[in-house]
Amino acid sequence: MYQPKKYKKDDPKFLFEFIKHHPFATFILTGDRILATHIPVLTKGTAKDFILFSHIANHNEQFKFLKDGVEALLIFQGAHGYVSSSWYKEKDISTWDYSAVHVNVKLKLQSREELEDSLKELVATFEKPQKNPLYYKDIPKKMREDHLPLITGFWCEVEKIQGIAKLHQGYDKEDIKSVTSHLEKQQNNSALSENIKQEHKCK
Repeated sequence: MYQPKKYKKDDPKFLFEFIKHHPFATFILTGDRILATHIPVLTKGTAKDFILFSHIANHNEQFKFLKDGVEALLIFQGAHGYVSSSWYKEKDISTWDYSAVHVNVKLKLQSREELEDSLKELVATFEKPQKNPLYYKDIPKKMREDHLPLITGFWCEVEKIQGIAKLHQGYDKEDIKSVTSHLEKQQNNSALSENIKQEHKCK
């Protein structure tokens, strides 16, 4: 990861919480060529000591390369967006603000029991906020049993973790206020505006 010093994020709590809040990751490994899949990835443990887990479909091209000890990369992406130089009080260069965490991992295949436990946790995590949640145990047993042989679960043991948050560090309050104000007027950019405000401790 390219990490200019002023944008680098290496606090374990920041990295752990970032992953938890942005669980839909890009899963990259080398097969006959570099392969990528977009999958939900969850954590187990604490900020100081955790492992990640997920699963893919067996008909996924990555499947035949899933083996214990294989190296892979998980990329977690936060809010991002274009920032126009026309928003500054003085002429400057336009840029793109964003945040991301890269995790280099080694894979370990899950047993059937571990896969089922992982699926229970995955479903519970995203069903819990629903008005009428449908948990894993509520899915018809035959449907669950028919589905399990079609997917493979795996643990991701953390080898290296890097974070970045490019959020207009080094700009004055007037420009920050202008940037966040313009972002909030754009559809889908309010989260990026909020991230910038938090970075600069804006009220």
